[in-house]
Amino acid sequence: MFRSFSNQLAAAAAAGNNANDKKTMSPTLRSDLYTAIDQAKTWIAGGKGGSQPGDGVSYGAVLSSIQKHFPETKIGMDALGRADEETAVVVGGVTNMVLEMSKWEGMAGGMAMKTWIDALVSGYARVDRGSRKDAIARGIVKGINQNADMSLMTKEFTAKIQIISCLKNLSSRIYSPGSEEARHAEATLSSRLI
Repeated sequence: MFRSFSNQLAAAAAAGNNANDKKTMSPTLRSDLYTAIDQAKTWIAGGKGGSQPGDGVSYGAVLSSIQKHFPETKIGMDALGRADEETAVVVGGVTNMVLEMSKWEGMAGGMAMKTWIDALVSGYARVDRGSRKDAIARGIVKGINQNADMSLMTKEFTAKIQIISCLKNLSSRIYSPGSEEARHAEATLSSRLI
């Protein structure tokens, strides 16, 4: 009798914990994701009206797109005005959106990751050389290696390989292939994926 009662309690607790889990993909995730990718690319490149990472305010549009699906994503007071920290939060948030999409639609998530990585590299390539470019590079790598939640990634083998390949390729496209920074970033990402 006691065993049956304890099993019922355990089952109820497990059901209660899973009640917050999503059962389907948000209907607006795909469109919000591609909007966020476009916004982030423009923002990183320093587009529209001089908005750029590190100005302390212009990340608002892309952050609001991210917060529709990940409301806990915020830029703390200590990160305001720091290009690397603002970039890391935005890159991590958009990456989480891609990984969330891959959980529901594996191959579409893999294609979205390729689009996202290409957009990051394209936006980064348009940044003028200097300390701001270095800070943005650190922010991109930190956003992928530290802020992205890899547990959101699909379990489908082919899509997972495509996503991991895109992520590992990013560091050599941001830094020069074979550079110490690229090797370090790839090793850090690999350690998170093991």
